[in-house]
Amino acid sequence: MSASVVLTGATGGIGRAIARALIARGDRVVLVSRSADEVGLLARQLGQGAPPGAVEALAVDITRAEGRAAIVRVATERRCDTLVNNAAIPSFGPIEALDDAHVEAVIATDLVAPMLLTRALLPVLRLHRRATVLNVGSTLGRLGLPGFSVYGAAKFGLRGFSEALRRELSDGPVRVLHLAPRATRTAFNDARVDAYNRATGTRSDPPERVAAAAVAMLDGGPAERFLGFPEALAVRLNGLVPTWLDGAFGTHRTALRADRTAPVLPTPTLATTPTPTTIPLETHE
Repeated sequence: MSASVVLTGATGGIGRAIARALIARGDRVVLVSRSADEVGLLARQLGQGAPPGAVEALAVDITRAEGRAAIVRVATERRCDTLVNNAAIPSFGPIEALDDAHVEAVIATDLVAPMLLTRALLPVLRLHRRATVLNVGSTLGRLGLPGFSVYGAAKFGLRGFSEALRRELSDGPVRVLHLAPRATRTAFNDARVDAYNRATGTRSDPPERVAAAAVAMLDGGPAERFLGFPEALAVRLNGLVPTWLDGAFGTHRTALRADRTAPVLPTPTLATTPTPTTIPLETHE
């Protein structure tokens, strides 16, 4: 049975791969992104050959109340039964190199916005006999690495939110899932992170692998999944005895310190606050 999905962060590398996988299996998808141009183009591309109404583009900022309200309106109209919280912004660098605005933007986008959007959409999701919230986290949400203190904090929080909400809603129709990819080969990682990953021997996956895992979870897979080895094993060990692994990150500290003179990752900004915009699409027969 096909689903009606709200997908945030649709124009990112993982988001695009998930969107393609959902459309390919016959789901109806609302693509959500801050950029009207990017999300409109993606929707037109994905709509080629898809049934009329299968793809809708919505340009909003999920960190703003009016953006989340627009998503709720569209989700209500389309009787959405699935929310995929995928939107995130990156953060990398020594904590003292990150300014206040950057830290606040990461926590607002990667943690607070998914929580508030999930809360807002629960009444819509509860209208269905079966509904799903899938939170796309990170292995860095269970395994803290030097250089990712802020990003990791947001993803640790998202995992905690997923776990608590899963238990809170376990006797109702809404399932709560948490998918934690390891490093993924997308533009989300800039040249500094790529250099860090090479120096530390960090393995990475194509976004299509993450998308396949997401679809498998939506189809009835486990409530939580960490992708990749040895990352999944490290996550388990870290959960049992966190301090055991403290000495294993010397290479990571060295790689981070080698990057101290690099510019701070800029905080994403918009020239103007986007007005929630549903983007009209051509109908493709």
